[in-house]
Amino acid sequence: QVQLLESGGGLVQAGGSLRLSCAASGSIVRVDAIRWYRQAPGKQRELVAEVTNGSGTNYADSVKGRFTISRQRNTAYLQMNSLKPEDTAVYSCNADITPWHSRRADYWGQGTQVTVSA
Repeated sequence: QVQLLESGGGLVQAGGSLRLSCAASGSIVRVDAIRWYRQAPGKQRELVAEVTNGSGTNYADSVKGRFTISRQRNTAYLQMNSLKPEDTAVYSCNADITPWHSRRADYWGQGTQVTVSA
C-alpha cells in the first residue's frame, strides 16, 4: 500500500523557519513529481512548490526566494524561511506514483498545519 507521510509542521513566529518532509512509502516502482500545496481557511488550495524526478523545481511567486524544495529519492523536503503570517495554512504533499502491479496515480498526504504568528 502506497502512502505519503508528512511531518514538520508547527507554530513559528514571523521571520522564522520550518522544514516539512514528505516521504513516499510502500511497494513503489517510481515516484515522479512531488508537490506541496497549501490551503488557508476560506481560500482555494494553491500549489506552493514542485520537484520533478530529475530534481527540476517550480515555485509559486509568493514563496520564491523564501522556500526551497529538494528531494532525496522518494522523499521531498520543503525548507521555509522568512515565514509570514500569510503563509499560515494546511500544507499537503502530493505525488505522481507508480506502484507495483498498478498504474501511475495521484497520491496525497494527510496534511500538516503551519501557523505563523505576527
